[in-house]
Amino acid sequence: MAEKKSFFARLKEGLTHTRKGMIGRIEDAVMQQPEFTEDMMEDLEEALILSDISMETTEKIVNELRDDIKKLGLKRSEDVLQQIKNIISYIITNEYGNELTDDLPLVILMVGVNGTGKTTSMAKIAYSLKQEGKSVMFAAADTFRAAAAEQLEIWGERVGVPVIRHGEGADPSAVIYDACHAAKARDIDVLICDTAGRLQTKKNLMNELEKMSNVITSEYPEASRETLLVLDAATGKNAISQAEQFNDVTDLTGIVLTKLDGTAKGGIVITLADKFDIPVKYIGVGEGMEDLQPFDPDQFADALFAGSAVGNKDAEKEHDGALFTGKDDEPSEKTESES
Repeated sequence: MAEKKSFFARLKEGLTHTRKGMIGRIEDAVMQQPEFTEDMMEDLEEALILSDISMETTEKIVNELRDDIKKLGLKRSEDVLQQIKNIISYIITNEYGNELTDDLPLVILMVGVNGTGKTTSMAKIAYSLKQEGKSVMFAAADTFRAAAAEQLEIWGERVGVPVIRHGEGADPSAVIYDACHAAKARDIDVLICDTAGRLQTKKNLMNELEKMSNVITSEYPEASRETLLVLDAATGKNAISQAEQFNDVTDLTGIVLTKLDGTAKGGIVITLADKFDIPVKYIGVGEGMEDLQPFDPDQFADALFAGSAVGNKDAEKEHDGALFTGKDDEPSEKTESES
């Protein structure tokens, strides 16, 4: 039997396209310069922008690097590259932490447009929480999209999670109401609620999310809250637009970034963390149940720069097994049409 890869190994593999594009460009800008001139800084700026990092975040990285070169007396290209890695790691580390709250019971509202991986992310988060020994329940509050509840029930069966649902077209807040009471009655640790991704009807979405939030406050006041926005990394700058619009209509506490494998747009993590000051809490690098894991900024930076002049050769050994229970992976599941 083939040895199971650690999540760090899968993350490093999943970031291959991003690493070849983004880190390759950064190395070209830094390592081929005999001295640190403004020409090098302009090349670096271009490399970052071409890697789906916003102009504002790019300027922050370059200005910080310029100051650090003087302040720290950096002379070697490898030291400058290492400092770029340090700056990126700092940007993606949120001051409030990148983990879900430990306060139980917990209600998680999952928001995001259709096609980003919202439903499959719910299943994978539930699987991860169950591996930690927590009990989980789903609320099928996306009553707008045809067959959304059925799809969630399929995932519920796969991961062993009960689903509270009503019929198609029902009031989403009524589903949340019943789910809150069911979660309390069954002493559930984490209630994860699906929501409709109707971003095109922004006012209706805002009213709907506000109503659901009020129901949770009224019926389950003792529960902690998380509102997680699911974004598809492959959409690049479009993910920024979605984050802006959802951030306008609800108080986001975290981001779930899916489909980092197979895209060269992994630099979007850096822009999201910098622009919104909303922690990235989960990242996905595949279709398997364990391919969505809590986000570790240092681990991400190590995987991103792996194989570069400052790649941490011991990183895989350090990270190997850190996020695992030792159980075998579940069979890989294909992403559903909405998911």
